[in-house]
Amino acid sequence: MKDRLFLSLLAAAAVLMIGFAAIWPQGYGARSWGPFGYTPIQQTPQMQAAMARDAAATARKRQGATSPAADAGLRSAP
Repeated sequence: MKDRLFLSLLAAAAVLMIGFAAIWPQGYGARSWGPFGYTPIQQTPQMQAAMARDAAATARKRQGATSPAADAGLRSAP
């Protein structure tokens, strides 16, 4: 294959990949520009509430683990 043809095809493929990357779904990051993006999963109200519940549960576990009752294996009074 001639270099002129091969390198032209390679350049066209690179341009296509860059264009495709501009419209590919962005995952959990910031919303893509124009009509291609969507609201990321972590920014939905349901996920925000779930993340807040998880953070609160983790904080309660950490707080309970540092109490003397937790060290002795006992339950603390509510």
